[in-house]
Amino acid sequence: MTDLATRALENRIDSLIAPWRGAGPGITVGVVRGGELIAHRHVGLASVEHGVPIGGATRFRIASVSKQFTCAAILLLAARGLLDIEAPAKDLLPDLPGAYAAITIAQLMHNTSGIRDMLELQRHGGGDLGTPIAAADLLEAILRQRSLNFEPGSRYLYSNSNFFLLGLIVEKLTGAALEDVLAHEFFLPLGMTATRHTPNLTVPIPDLATGYVVQDGGFIRAPHAFPLGGEGGLVSSVIDLAIWARNARTRGVPGACVLAGLERTAPFTNGTMNLYARGLVARPYRGVPTFSHGGLWPGYRTEYLRAPDQDLAVIAIANHGGIDPNLIAHRVLDILLDRSGAVAAPTMPEKDTLLPLAGRYIAPETGATLDITVADDGTTTLSTNGMPSIAEATVDGWLAVPRSSAVFQVRGAGPGAVEVMLDAGVTSHWRRVAPDAALPSDLPGVYVSEEMAARWIVSEARGGMALRAHGPVVRGPAWSLEPITAEDVRIHVPGTLARGWLDARVERHGSGAIAALIVNGGRVKAARYARETG
Repeated sequence: MTDLATRALENRIDSLIAPWRGAGPGITVGVVRGGELIAHRHVGLASVEHGVPIGGATRFRIASVSKQFTCAAILLLAARGLLDIEAPAKDLLPDLPGAYAAITIAQLMHNTSGIRDMLELQRHGGGDLGTPIAAADLLEAILRQRSLNFEPGSRYLYSNSNFFLLGLIVEKLTGAALEDVLAHEFFLPLGMTATRHTPNLTVPIPDLATGYVVQDGGFIRAPHAFPLGGEGGLVSSVIDLAIWARNARTRGVPGACVLAGLERTAPFTNGTMNLYARGLVARPYRGVPTFSHGGLWPGYRTEYLRAPDQDLAVIAIANHGGIDPNLIAHRVLDILLDRSGAVAAPTMPEKDTLLPLAGRYIAPETGATLDITVADDGTTTLSTNGMPSIAEATVDGWLAVPRSSAVFQVRGAGPGAVEVMLDAGVTSHWRRVAPDAALPSDLPGVYVSEEMAARWIVSEARGGMALRAHGPVVRGPAWSLEPITAEDVRIHVPGTLARGWLDARVERHGSGAIAALIVNGGRVKAARYARETG
């Protein structure tokens, strides 16, 4: 790009990030073209307390963007003949439960293992990301499971457990800590001097931005106390991730076999292609192939986005929990694609077309729920398990959250219903929920799940009902309950990242008495809480 073209790009990036210019946390954005960092802009403070601005050397926790590096280590060990990615993971981690026997190392990398997410397992026990726990607690939760979300290879569901286990495999085969393996094999050879794996969050990191979240109209330091492994333990910077993007382009360290392997997708057992490659999402955008991954940790959000055919990469990292780097990175990519003649993004339907979709819906088979809201300007939000996502139109007429870690598309299906498409091309019809349901009067009681190692106590509270979770690590705060249908309940679970919810369906004995609650969350499906009797 010419100097004037670069200046124009910088000006447009500055306009995108201008709302966060000032005395709060902010965001940094970099653009890589032809292997060079052609633009790097930032606003806001790395430390609100000390008035330190975000700069070129500022480091951030990049959370799940770490997953591709863990997968790269696995693929490197495979290239050296130390493991077979199509072999069962249990061969290398024999303590894994019997339910995991058929799961391959490749399925861990593709998020098709069916293993429940370890962070959500802790959530069932009342723990949040600010709850102090040990890595052993996370592993124990994984090992305690006797069932899976689905048959391995048949579906996709994002699970941090997969990459935690991959990190353990790397350490077992190398006899070294994951942080040392990544540094020796990748960071040091590439000159990524700002990048390191940091499992212990209490260790000071030079130039590390503090993460902040919004609370009561102001900012607080984001609480986070979970240890970090192969699923999300890296700190890095825009400059270092730009080096990594250039490396992906040149197929340099540790070689073309490994770097190409990160981008390789695989089909589900039904033949439908899984868009989740190996620590990267392979998804077309405006007709252009892209490889990307987001990162989300309390107070930190990251987007790493490559468009290899255009020789472009965009990196956006924030230390403000309310900023969406994913959206900003794609808006920057839009600026660049508009100059290249890429196809236009599909336009959203008119507001009058969208308004009839607004409401609450339930999946009759599982009790999972969906809220659709349409704002005055037509912006449509799809919310599942408390995670709101701005919908975008697809080329084939669906409303989707195409850049999310979840696969979820919706379209109208006649009065009072929507058709929902999930991963592996699975579709079902969800029906609109009437607003006049009441909680089951016999719901109060104690419910126990051995897999979650949790006791849930439901009791009357302020004219409604509340639930307290007693888990293996903590006794959690009260969660409010909301009726969905006569036998379906939404359990509101406030958390550091979002005010989420779990969907619970009442299971009854033939006598009509409650036998259990069957609970579905975003990444833990069909957890059964049996009701205590006597």
